[in-house]
Amino acid sequence: MPKNKTHSGSKKRFRVTGSGKIMRQRAGVVHKFHEKTPQKARALSMDIEVSKADAPKIKRLLGK
Repeated sequence: MPKNKTHSGSKKRFRVTGSGKIMRQRAGVVHKFHEKTPQKARALSMDIEVSKADAPKIKRLLGK
């Protein structure tokens, strides 16, 4: 039986924590920081958990 391959786009965008939660980066973190307040930039820098509905699909893409 062939091995399962990890989806290369997903492995760049998601990470799995030690407890099994799948984390993602918030939208709007790539550029245009001169238009954002420092408080907004700090808030965007923290990862958040993906929605419960999307978690099984992403886990399958990551091979978990």
